[in-house]
Amino acid sequence: MTETKTRSPEFRLAAKVLGGLRQDLLTDAFAYRSLGRIRTDGPVIGKLSNRTRQRIAWTPHALVGVAAFFVATIGISALDSRDLPFAVAAVLTVLLPAATVLMTLVRPVGAFWVSLALAPFAAFAGSDAWPWIDSTFASHLVVLVVVGARTRPRTAAWMWGITVLFGTVMDSFGVERLTSTTAPLAVFSAFALLVVAMVQIRRDAERAVTVQRTVTAVERDRRTLLEERTTIARELHDVVAHHMSVVAIQAEAAPYRVENPPPELEQAFVTIRENAVAALTELRRVLGVVRADDQEVPDAPQPTLAQLDGLLANVREAGLETEKTITGAVRELPQGVALSAYRIIQEALSNTLRHAPGATAKVEIGYVLGGIGLRVVNGPPTAPVKPSPGAGHGITGMRERVVMLDGTMTAGATDEGGYEIAAFLPVDLPSDSPSDGASVSGTEESREKQQAQETREAPGEPGAPGEPGEGAAYDLNKVTRTARMERTTWA
Repeated sequence: MTETKTRSPEFRLAAKVLGGLRQDLLTDAFAYRSLGRIRTDGPVIGKLSNRTRQRIAWTPHALVGVAAFFVATIGISALDSRDLPFAVAAVLTVLLPAATVLMTLVRPVGAFWVSLALAPFAAFAGSDAWPWIDSTFASHLVVLVVVGARTRPRTAAWMWGITVLFGTVMDSFGVERLTSTTAPLAVFSAFALLVVAMVQIRRDAERAVTVQRTVTAVERDRRTLLEERTTIARELHDVVAHHMSVVAIQAEAAPYRVENPPPELEQAFVTIRENAVAALTELRRVLGVVRADDQEVPDAPQPTLAQLDGLLANVREAGLETEKTITGAVRELPQGVALSAYRIIQEALSNTLRHAPGATAKVEIGYVLGGIGLRVVNGPPTAPVKPSPGAGHGITGMRERVVMLDGTMTAGATDEGGYEIAAFLPVDLPSDSPSDGASVSGTEESREKQQAQETREAPGEPGAPGEPGEGAAYDLNKVTRTARMERTTWA
């Protein structure tokens, strides 16, 4: 412990450097590391056929094979057996350099050491160069580039330094008449490895940026989701608070509706009122938590479908031509369902104004026994679309409202170039409905047949409120089928 603290910074730096050398070039140097195929899901390659993309995936292996072929060609052209048999000279100057290049496909670090050790032996069977002849010069340069591309810049720097050191040592043992190739290899390899390192650094930076963007997008989506849920919670607070207020008022007035009520009944109503008032107090506290600091408390009740005409009038004034179609028997909905339906239509029309300027929109509402169906579809834009920040947040909010009510929703582009949003919000069956599943199903089917008959017999122009058009009747059928599926699940 004391010895570690007394070591100098130079010693620790040297130990760290040698540790990096051992990790990069010595530990498991001949381990099997197969060269992987390149990705073929890019914007350009991804458009090609499957067979073509499979062939392109093997491009790095093909390039290494071509490099090995050129190394062998260089060795054959410069083959000079001197005092060695021709077969031995061919193996040292042609086959082994080419095999060393191919070795980078499976054992890259081991290929570097083999290429380094092969150089002086091949020089005895080659030209007048030392320690790298033409074939080993080319093979070692290719090995440095391939291994540098497969590892990291630090490993490339280590290989270049060891190569220069090895060449300098070999020059001291070389014959004077031989031409040293250490300096040319050092220059060419330095330039090649510098290019490889720059490409690697750029690729790693792009990968890091991509990862950061992905994380940022995930966090942004999560934050948007939480904001939408908070907005829904604030709106539903008014609905729940209204019901709790009604409970408190009715519990307080109930004893006065009965003559001489027993004390137990009066105490029960007092307890109900106290619990309702306590629940209202807790609701206000929760609302204070989820409400933003700069948000004002609304002084008007939450909107429902009864205010839909006013919403459509506002968007028409903003330049969006809107057509409304209502099918089925209009009835009062639970406040949470009515509020969500209004907000879904409102957000869909707002998206149309932002992302489809100049388009027209249709709003279709279908009342069925199991719930209410909504459909908002707009045509293609007729004016240039300006970039809009926060794209996709409205869809997230709509989905959250639908999921909250156990409904279903679809959103996507239409064949005409517009956009369509369809949602179904289920409504619980009345409490006085028959308990027998078959009786409920038969009663509901008869009511649906009666509504369908009224729809066929009702005169009027398509698109008028309360008078179904041709497209609206088709959408009502889709909503009816969805409601039957919901009822089957409930049964």
